[in-house]
Amino acid sequence: MESIIKKTEAFLQRHTIDPDTIDMQQSCDQFMQEMKLGLAGSEASLHMLPTYITIHDTLPVGEPVVVLDAGGTNFRTCTVEFDHDYQPVITNFRKTKMPGFDHEVSANEFFQIMADFVAPVIPTGKKIGFCFSYAAEITPDRDGRLLHFSKEIKAPEVKGKVIGQSLLETLGKEKTAHIEGLTLLNDTVATLLAAKAAAAEKTYSGYIGFILGTGTNTCYLESNRNITKVSGLNPEGSQIINVESGSYAFPGSDLDKKFYATTRDPGTYQFEKLISGAYLGPYAEMVIQVALDENLLSEDFRLNFSTTGKIDTIIMDRFLHNPEDEAGELARCCAGPEDAAVLYRLLDAIIERAGKLTAVNLSAAVLKEDIGRHPARPACINADGTTFYKTHNLKQYTECYLHQFLARKHGRYYDIISVDNAPILGAAIAGLMN
Repeated sequence: MESIIKKTEAFLQRHTIDPDTIDMQQSCDQFMQEMKLGLAGSEASLHMLPTYITIHDTLPVGEPVVVLDAGGTNFRTCTVEFDHDYQPVITNFRKTKMPGFDHEVSANEFFQIMADFVAPVIPTGKKIGFCFSYAAEITPDRDGRLLHFSKEIKAPEVKGKVIGQSLLETLGKEKTAHIEGLTLLNDTVATLLAAKAAAAEKTYSGYIGFILGTGTNTCYLESNRNITKVSGLNPEGSQIINVESGSYAFPGSDLDKKFYATTRDPGTYQFEKLISGAYLGPYAEMVIQVALDENLLSEDFRLNFSTTGKIDTIIMDRFLHNPEDEAGELARCCAGPEDAAVLYRLLDAIIERAGKLTAVNLSAAVLKEDIGRHPARPACINADGTTFYKTHNLKQYTECYLHQFLARKHGRYYDIISVDNAPILGAAIAGLMN
């Protein structure tokens, strides 16, 4: 057993999957450099998209706001009002499928389906907060022009349309005459804003929004004077920046580049492909195949694995949670304890590296915003996403590396929180602040 474990460790080192091959300081410095280039409009893998949304010290109470939430599969509408304890009261909640999810629709059909569903809730408030979980370029009036759909939404004619304006025009002036403003934002920005309301009783030095689910993204508050790619901003002001952190061009290993080549767009969103739920399983499948080629696993494992089919993150996670569960696809591949030990070490290293890279991402956001210097006023990281919370040891590894690097080395303090219904609450806050 000792011999095969040593061979496995050598494999992980050789292919730089072992987390020890990542230098936290160097990686964080590189990430922050990309952030600065993106803010300047220079060529960079991080898009650093302005949102024109800031964080206010006070939150309007007793004022209803219409909330729309366009997620990956579902479209939700409701009315939200915050009471005097800043607790949200959600009413008029309805949910339906996103237009274009089941079949392709034209732009007119897309907005008409949406308008018909939205119409009953429109009279309940004078302002609209619209959480739109797709790539959109936010305009200075806080609307957004669709860059492209993802998540299997089939509505190609909507590309380039201004989402809020198009929806209001479809609803018609008679139904929207009372509307005073509409704010469009993505789900990561909503996650940051939701933290402000949820953590109202505690004083924080700043807020980070973070999502690690099917994909990943981060946002933080940036001084306008550092956003030099946009002219006319008040240099004394600040706004939330949508980092699009999944797009970071991580200088990966030979196996990373091999994996990128198997994806639809090899040159984009490379960071996301190493840490998020859509990719961890397929990445592990590739690593297992390379390990077989290098004789780390038995011939019986090879035979069993050849009949298993595609490996996703759920299958990978099931093995890590219980390597001896014979109901698990990967557990059934193992011909003995040596196979199980090698497989566990390979998969665990992939997850630990994902945790370390996640810590790099979050550390860069905290250091760039320059928050968390005082233990009584820590940075607040609102983390959302099933991959972060459900994947075996991913959250624990992230917290371990954050503690070592951000807290012990850089003297920055932070809380990681989770807020229920973050997209809805964040959209409500954005709408009220317009």
